[in-house]
Amino acid sequence: MADEEQIPFDGKKKTVTKSPKGPPTTHQAEGGEDPHQGAAILESTADKSNSKEDCKPRPFDQDALDFIYVKNRVLPPESGAFDLIVPCHEYKSFAVAATLDRTRLQAKFAYEVLKFATGCMNVRTNGTIHFGVMDSREDTGYVHGEIIGVPVNDKDVYVDALNYIERSFSSDKDHIRQCVRPPRFIEVMDRESPEKRYVVEVDIVPLSSIVKNKVYSVSLPKFNESSNKLEMEKETVYQRVGSKTEPVSEADMKFFRERVKDQSALREKVDNLGGKLTMLMADGKKFIDEDKWFVLVTNKLSPADLSNIDWLLNLNIFCVFDFDPDSKVSGLCSRFLQHHVANMHSLESYEIPTGTTVKDLESRLNLFEHTSWIFPNGRSDFDGDQSPCDEITWFRTKMTLLREPVSLISKKILPKLAFQVIFLLTSAVEKPLLHTFNEFYAVMEGHEDILCICESEETFSKWQAFAEGSCGKDAVDTNSVVGLKMSHVDAILQQVQPVRAGVAKLLPVVSGTCTLDAKQKERMYSLEVISVNHCEDTSTAFIHEEKENIEQQFYRGGRVTWMNFWLADHGHVGEVIERDAYKEVSEILNDNLRSHDAYPVVCININHHPGSGGSTVARQLLWKQRKTLRCAVVKPDQSAEVVAQHAVDLRQFEEKDPQRCLPVLLLIEDSEKEYLEDLRHKLEVAINFKKIQTPCFILLNCRRSHDPERGNKESHHRNVSVTRTLSAEETRKFAAKLDTLKQKYQPECILSFVLMGKGFSEESIQQQVGHILQAIDHESPVTRLMHYVALLNTYVPNSYIPESHCEAFLGLTAHDRFSEKKFVNSLSDQAKRLFLLLRDYKTHIQSVRIVHPLVAEEVLKQLSVNRMTQSQLAMKLLKETTLFKDRFGQDDCRLILRALFTQRLRISKGDERDSLFSPLIEHVRKHEGGPDPAVGLLKKAFERFHGDPFIAQHLARLHIQYEQFEDAKHWAEVAAEKQPYNSFILDTKGQVYKKWFQAKCKAMDNNNVSKTVDSIAGAVGTALKAIECFQECQRADKDDKEHVNNSGYFAEVEVGCRLLKLIQSPPVFSNTVNGHAECMKYLLTDSIPQGISKTWKPFHDRLKTLHKTMQDSLEWISEDLSYFQTEIDADEEETSGGRPEVKVSYPLTWLTETSSEFGKYFSEITFQPGQPFPTNLTPFQKQMIIYQVGGGTITSILTKLTHHSDAVHLLNTILSLYPSNPLRAKLDPKDTVCYISCQISLNCLSPQTSPSMADLQALCEQFPADERNCSTGALFLLTLLFWPDDHDSDTEKEAKYGKVQSAIQGLKKCYQNKMKNVRQRKRLCTHFFLGKEQGLDKFVHRMTLGKTEKSVTEKQKCFSREAWKSPQIAEKLKRVSGWTKDGVVYLAGPKTRTISLLALHASSVPHSNENITFFLGFTFRGPVACNIKRK
Repeated sequence: MADEEQIPFDGKKKTVTKSPKGPPTTHQAEGGEDPHQGAAILESTADKSNSKEDCKPRPFDQDALDFIYVKNRVLPPESGAFDLIVPCHEYKSFAVAATLDRTRLQAKFAYEVLKFATGCMNVRTNGTIHFGVMDSREDTGYVHGEIIGVPVNDKDVYVDALNYIERSFSSDKDHIRQCVRPPRFIEVMDRESPEKRYVVEVDIVPLSSIVKNKVYSVSLPKFNESSNKLEMEKETVYQRVGSKTEPVSEADMKFFRERVKDQSALREKVDNLGGKLTMLMADGKKFIDEDKWFVLVTNKLSPADLSNIDWLLNLNIFCVFDFDPDSKVSGLCSRFLQHHVANMHSLESYEIPTGTTVKDLESRLNLFEHTSWIFPNGRSDFDGDQSPCDEITWFRTKMTLLREPVSLISKKILPKLAFQVIFLLTSAVEKPLLHTFNEFYAVMEGHEDILCICESEETFSKWQAFAEGSCGKDAVDTNSVVGLKMSHVDAILQQVQPVRAGVAKLLPVVSGTCTLDAKQKERMYSLEVISVNHCEDTSTAFIHEEKENIEQQFYRGGRVTWMNFWLADHGHVGEVIERDAYKEVSEILNDNLRSHDAYPVVCININHHPGSGGSTVARQLLWKQRKTLRCAVVKPDQSAEVVAQHAVDLRQFEEKDPQRCLPVLLLIEDSEKEYLEDLRHKLEVAINFKKIQTPCFILLNCRRSHDPERGNKESHHRNVSVTRTLSAEETRKFAAKLDTLKQKYQPECILSFVLMGKGFSEESIQQQVGHILQAIDHESPVTRLMHYVALLNTYVPNSYIPESHCEAFLGLTAHDRFSEKKFVNSLSDQAKRLFLLLRDYKTHIQSVRIVHPLVAEEVLKQLSVNRMTQSQLAMKLLKETTLFKDRFGQDDCRLILRALFTQRLRISKGDERDSLFSPLIEHVRKHEGGPDPAVGLLKKAFERFHGDPFIAQHLARLHIQYEQFEDAKHWAEVAAEKQPYNSFILDTKGQVYKKWFQAKCKAMDNNNVSKTVDSIAGAVGTALKAIECFQECQRADKDDKEHVNNSGYFAEVEVGCRLLKLIQSPPVFSNTVNGHAECMKYLLTDSIPQGISKTWKPFHDRLKTLHKTMQDSLEWISEDLSYFQTEIDADEEETSGGRPEVKVSYPLTWLTETSSEFGKYFSEITFQPGQPFPTNLTPFQKQMIIYQVGGGTITSILTKLTHHSDAVHLLNTILSLYPSNPLRAKLDPKDTVCYISCQISLNCLSPQTSPSMADLQALCEQFPADERNCSTGALFLLTLLFWPDDHDSDTEKEAKYGKVQSAIQGLKKCYQNKMKNVRQRKRLCTHFFLGKEQGLDKFVHRMTLGKTEKSVTEKQKCFSREAWKSPQIAEKLKRVSGWTKDGVVYLAGPKTRTISLLALHASSVPHSNENITFFLGFTFRGPVACNIKRK
């Protein structure tokens, strides 16, 4: 059977080439844009012996406005009355008649139409007569069925010709009018001639309700040329005989009349069964819901049945239970696989392993992406253990296995009323199939969603006898269609499918278009591909029926669909307004496409206010570009790896030269920054192998933001903002559009558009919502539901309540497939205007939200005013048990309801600010007077969500804010008891004591309390408890391999510093000359002063470890900050475990300042610039002064290069505190690291003062020989100082190589331990680069380069690709030679040994084995290759 394809038409010559993998591939010749791009044309592969291609006729009894024929293609042969429903066809060239005058033309046309119509009606068959198609009896220069077309100057001539009906029929004229459709004019595309020609077609539809048992006779008009008059022939009865229309003789009339009765009965049966089938499949509507899932249960199909399954190919089939073991070889599966992708499964495939979930199963089996083909009785073609078996064996081995997939699909995967089970019985029914019905009936708790289609009465009787035992005779009869041939089923159901079967999608290529068949499209399941002829496979009847609903849904507040654009383009509805932002993003896109310096992967950001039309702008761009670029939307919840692979497949599909492929425009909506970077990286890696420098992928990143214009300030070349504020031009467009829409819709029915036209002004929202809510019944369940939905939509972005939950809430417990509008009908007028129904793209679960978030906010205000506070409303919501019961969509619903109380605002998520609590709790705290309402609300939420530890955590944090520390302690302990190893909860517990400690100190200061050993003992104990909690947090973080939480280290040091200040305040340490020295002695030795011996007895051991634990934490923080290039982790995500209570915004500055404070507390001398130090300082005292000056760790020292104007003086001060001969002094490894770091840093700022490279290398010999015992700072310095020089001898190179290689391995292990399994969110910090000078001068600090390249800002602190092009950088840095092998960068070592390097940008590494050059950088993860170039 030929496949349907849509190709462009513009009257210009095109070439059609055969594709070895499928239907013809059409390429438009150069020479102009296609004005009718995407008109539907039916094509199939031509017979090899015939150069003229076959094609299919226009879909029967459909307008198909965009359908055209191609001249010289060939329709199927004329046919007779096959089965009454499948139309018979008759062809007339009409070449001569079309040129006649009006009278003669009309007479000839009416003669042929009415003769054919009478023949069809008398045998009760559908039919179509075609004018402009060659009949074999006519011109032999053409083949039978060849399309030639006829010129039509005036279509009314043909339409008016049917007025002969009044003269040609003596009775039942109205029957003829009802059965004979008006002429349809199908344009014929002629590749050789610009003349416009048509095929004129008339459909005959003799419905049984019209014709009944009638026999029709006709007196045909004929123009007598000899008399030059129109004459009416003798009244004659005609019938279809084979492919001809013949008169019925008087001798045969009696027999014919008896046959008409039989045909009438058959037609009535077919029409009745067809109506029943349509009603059952379309749920009483005119069309089958294209979002509805179908589960098919079937057995062996005959070859004849397999030729009539187009209706199946066009259904949304979720899975098939196929009892034909040969199906994949010769049955339905084999035929299905010719058109679609399907995954073969057994019953065992649906078993859920321990520890996994239903969602894991959905992902593993790809259930929502491809049809799942289940073989309940095995497969004959499979080599594995799935052999078919007899019935007895089946019941013994497979019956119990069947229950799992049936139960999962019907109960846990697909929601009720979102799917239908079809039992298609085409051969003898066996017991396993009957048992399958029982399983579905039991699991689905009824028969209403189960349909049986069966042609054979005998087969059905066996089915019926079995099924009636479960559900009764009436239920079986009601939901069964018996006696229709498969060809009838096919013809009938194609009429009620919104999308026509077999229409091939077209993609643009450089020279025209190519065909993307359904299988290829389905293999790229992570993408919604937008084709050149998108939506043009939609049936005309569906368009006429639904166009206003589609338009109204959009202007009410629904997301724009591709059909909105298509309807506007084809004049069915008005145009979709182009915002100013559309022009901006188009210009950015075009600039990148034209640029010779554009990168292969480009990202353009659209930042938009929620509900401002940002998604519309993005989709409008894809729609407008679909004929020149390959466009697709990334579906939600798809991994970056899969999306990247499918995007590459889309780009290269049907393209021969990868260098000349059209770019792919990918829309990504509301994704995390990490996901976008991951996708970009994977795309870069994928195309790097091709050595392509032109734009290959444009990522259109569309994200909601409460400050969309902020992105524009950072980079207007890559960012476009869409706000709710309209420009003057936009205001004019919206006003004009609103005037047009008001002629069709009430303003309340297009509320979002009305408000958008007024810029969502507060006054207009209040006025419109107030008008809608007039006279609302506040006590009705519908109003309560509206109130709850408004509450959720106001405080939780993208929130909703599933329709099933709403139905339960309103008491609509009886489900009826044929009253889908029961929920809508149950709503008040106000709710109908304010509610918007959404549908999940995967499961098709319907849900409810308010039409716009700002409308929801106003609804919440107006329904609450003078009636209840928002905490009271939320409390009522928590008591609504029906909303928390298990139903489809329950998991997502519970997450949304929980988010109302726990989800905080995050700037990185597009929110206007960071918040301490969820927006609802923030509102309650601010507007409802004190903590009690918020606390009560969270306590109730804690109960409702079964003691959720994270709600307990929020309660602890809330009590902290009001300094209710006993309550805070209680809830923190509750949370920690439920999640004892969660570092974020342990951090909160520590914060309770930290804030409690700070409050106690503040109280003593405010109340002028004398700080004695006794008076501060309580505060000291609280501080030590806080430190203990933060140390627990640190241990939990080390054990957690999925998250990184460094808050425990920062908090421990902060509490420690404040504690050190406090314990030095009692007289024993403050009022004596040597008080500070006594305090140091107490903290650092075994000494315990008499005055504190007893009172502080519980604290002694812990206080004496304070120095070491604080110093260890500072070391840990230093190491942590040394890896990455950041001063503020603005994009830190809130994981399921939470996020740190206190976030250090400028950690490098914090480290320097806190290290200095730490040094002061443990030092008897305060550093004063310009004053000399005493000569008798101990090593410990010197170390503490170094901390004071801002040293002490390698990170704080290196920070001097970028964060201190007096860096040279400070570095010299630090060096003066070390021995003049550090090598002889044998410094501690930590001091050695700091000393060398100072020397290298000082050399970068003041080269003339530095020691030699050899001296520093000699100092490195004091590091432990085993790299496992070295700190990361020591390993970093080893890679730096022992990097081989070109002038080194082979022996020197080999010795250095050994040290460098060992250090690299050590750094790698340290990094792996530090970062665990967490994906890297920040860029590595390259501290130094290898320069062209010698000695220490060869180390070029990153900020030295930054000063030469203005594009590298302080905020970026990492080199963009543009920066590497700077000639100043090329002058300073040394380009190193190496090679790549299998994606890894290598550098030659001594002899035959090599060094493998990490690439700073992995995407720059060729996948092929290449000789390369690069700049060498030094990081705490190891040396890296930067700016890689092929030689």
